[in-house]
Amino acid sequence: MAKYRCTVCNHIYDEDVEGVKFDELPDDWRCPVCNSPKSFFVFLCEGKLCEGVTETEGEETTVADIIVKQMDEWGVRYVFGIPGTSSLGVLESIRKSDEIRYIQVRHEQAAAFMASAYGKLTGHIAACLTIAGPGATNMATGLYDAELDHSPVLALTGMVTRQLIGPGSFQEIDQYSFFEPLTVFNKILMSEDQTTSLTTLAIKHALLDRGVSHLGIPNDVQKLPCNLPIIPFKGNMPNQSVSQPNFLLRKAADLINESERPVILAGFGAMEQGDKLLELAEKIKAPITTTFRAKGIVDEYNPLYVGSHGGIGSTASTALVEKTDLLIVAGSSFSEMTQIPEKKTVQIDIDPMMIARRYPVEVPLLGNCSELIPKLTDMVKEKNNDNYLAEISKLKEEWIELLEEEADPSKTPVRPQYIIKVLNEKFADDAVIALDIGENCWWFGRNFWMKKTQKMVMSGYLATMGFGLPAALAAQLVYPERQVICITGDGGFSMVMAEFMTAVKYKLPVKVFLFNNSQLGMIMQEQMVENYPNWNTELYNCNFADYANNCGGLGITVKTPDELPGAVEKALKSDKPVIVDIETDPRRFI
Repeated sequence: MAKYRCTVCNHIYDEDVEGVKFDELPDDWRCPVCNSPKSFFVFLCEGKLCEGVTETEGEETTVADIIVKQMDEWGVRYVFGIPGTSSLGVLESIRKSDEIRYIQVRHEQAAAFMASAYGKLTGHIAACLTIAGPGATNMATGLYDAELDHSPVLALTGMVTRQLIGPGSFQEIDQYSFFEPLTVFNKILMSEDQTTSLTTLAIKHALLDRGVSHLGIPNDVQKLPCNLPIIPFKGNMPNQSVSQPNFLLRKAADLINESERPVILAGFGAMEQGDKLLELAEKIKAPITTTFRAKGIVDEYNPLYVGSHGGIGSTASTALVEKTDLLIVAGSSFSEMTQIPEKKTVQIDIDPMMIARRYPVEVPLLGNCSELIPKLTDMVKEKNNDNYLAEISKLKEEWIELLEEEADPSKTPVRPQYIIKVLNEKFADDAVIALDIGENCWWFGRNFWMKKTQKMVMSGYLATMGFGLPAALAAQLVYPERQVICITGDGGFSMVMAEFMTAVKYKLPVKVFLFNNSQLGMIMQEQMVENYPNWNTELYNCNFADYANNCGGLGITVKTPDELPGAVEKALKSDKPVIVDIETDPRRFI
């Protein structure tokens, strides 16, 4: 018996039962179940595809196909997500794409974390895809991380069909209103005619405004026929180089020339400009300190680097910033965590709202660090200040000696300072390090010395636990040949530990070094600082090494300091995802 099956919802139309021949149905006839057009049906013989007929025969190009092709044209290479009912049209189009890779995660939050980390590491855009309702809400934490840290992300969400928007349908929420506070671009695609324009604008806004773009796509719209031409990337993006007039640069150079104790403070906005900063520092004989997120902007073993500033900062940086007569601040947002004091300041930033954010500055320079730092270097005079250089060297030496004293290999449980010391010695010179939030993060920021060829990615302004492992997965995709590390605590890791199975599934050999103190260690310390009793910070944990083995990875347990170096070496040599479960102590400086 001849039948026709809808390739979207699998509804079977039997012409003999319903009394109308399929070929005689009007062209605008649609599936009575999912409203898909007539062209989405395939011809069956006795319930099976007739010989010579394929699933795709007769298919038209859909809105979802055009969205994916437009994403491809504008350089999107990864989509992270979980398949679901209201996004299946887009998912199918991704499946058919030869250029875009889909990575299935275990929780939508991880998909957004991965997209955010991708943007932070590359400066380019990745996408996350989920369903209406709970899938959309689950992505919010990762998207807020991207928005606050100015990481470009494209968030795609399925929605209920257009005719069901409003009355309160299954899994329906007001997705437009939900995403409005956390996006730089937020639209619902309601017509096939909007497909290329809205997709392009979403990507363009994410890149230029450095944030999250959201595109909601109703289920029925995804499957509408669409043959719009793809909008090319070439000729549609502006050059973003911004500089300043010479009189302002001259004013900044004069201030630097007059200064006797200049200090350069570099933030994340100056990343990739380390060589230029060093040229300026060497010419004017100034130390370089950084914000936490800018660790690694220069080789931290360089004599002019004096450690990070702020809550995790070095004694050398604190002393030099306190006594400076001129701060040269490049690409810093003046976070309260960085604790930049009010000083005479030359400030460089691409974001006009960051200029003079905390206090007035003598010379505001709006533009790219890559443009402005070399021009300043050319204008300033070379300084000779041996006494200042000697002071910088002495303060840095005292800081290093303090860190060495703290990294005591004889104390058990293993102290976090010693863990960081060993990791510092063992990691590859080009390792990519994904940090989770918690006490482990502070120890890294304070005690780890990064090489210029290493990279670090973290959750900055949102400072959300659970970022580390998904970020490491994204980093391994971006840098498949490099050593990728996740440094995390038992609290942060347990929030996203299902993603270790994602690492195993996709053969992403990330190395997880887990500071296991059976506590929410940072919160325990904060309770103590605020004179509260320690309460409800203790954690009930599984055996994380056994968990790694059960997932198909490698699990290693470290209980004593002498086991640590060998365990780290074993982990780094493995071609599997690894968890090194290190029993440590939540007490600080004891």
